[in-house]
Amino acid sequence: MTRAIVAPHSGGPEVLELADIAEVSPGPGELLVETAAVGVNFIETYQRSGLYTVNYPFTPGAEASGTVIAVGDGVTGFAVGDLIATAEARATYADRFLVAAVGAVRVPGTIDAETAAALPLQGLTAHYLATSAARPQPGDTVLVHAGAGGVGLLLTQLLVARGVRVITTVSTPAKRELSLAAGASDVLRYGNFAEKARELTAGAGVAVVYDGVGKDTFDDSLRALRIRGEMVLFGAASGPVPPFDLQRLNGGGSLSITRPSLTFFLRTPEERAWRYGELFDAIAAGTLDVRIGARFPLAEAAAAHTALESRATTGKVILTR
Repeated sequence: MTRAIVAPHSGGPEVLELADIAEVSPGPGELLVETAAVGVNFIETYQRSGLYTVNYPFTPGAEASGTVIAVGDGVTGFAVGDLIATAEARATYADRFLVAAVGAVRVPGTIDAETAAALPLQGLTAHYLATSAARPQPGDTVLVHAGAGGVGLLLTQLLVARGVRVITTVSTPAKRELSLAAGASDVLRYGNFAEKARELTAGAGVAVVYDGVGKDTFDDSLRALRIRGEMVLFGAASGPVPPFDLQRLNGGGSLSITRPSLTFFLRTPEERAWRYGELFDAIAAGTLDVRIGARFPLAEAAAAHTALESRATTGKVILTR
């Protein structure tokens, strides 16, 4: 038997229980991994609560790091003893988990297991936002909402390293200091952020808005854009954006909007390797700091969900063994 966090039915964080489950074995193309640390993400709170449909009993988790302890038939490039990381596994809130080898990456020896668990989902998201969903150029100014969140901190650092000026929004003075430390040139509170962003760009507006907040910030995010500016709506922490009139994009100055998600930016092994490689290289070079804002033992997954849903956390929340 092995231990795992199980939600027997939908509900609040209190439904998450530590239970003994049957051992699992890798199938063809899979790795069996002994968990080192687990990344905790908002999608798991939606699955636990019933907002997203899953089959119960349900063990959350897609992101983790750990040591390979068995290799399925047909797997190449991995061996027992390798430290791997992934954002594409299943049921990682457990002592052991399975992952398709194509969705895992070997972690360089310069990176520790906790950082490796904290990086994949938010790091890959920040990378595709900075390089692919929009392509701000050196000297451009962009606006990043939730600048002290896990994606916000990483995205800010990646953009600044590319010569982009980053304005962020945050909700507290402490988060302001974190965002400034990540390289933001200016940090705003959410009230009147569109007007303030325009003031900081001599009235022109920003080239790109990266908005993971959704409903509460959407309208003002459009107003903050320059002519032919781009809105990248990559999340809905405050709720989904209601339907809106596309003619507003014309009236705002031929604006464009995209609603991307990570799956469509990991289409090939080469694309996955490129994104991970640039992230690992940036960590090794000291230009990318992965902030772990809170750690909880695996058995306290309910407390981790409570902390995440309170929106009081910064950086990444992880579970440790």
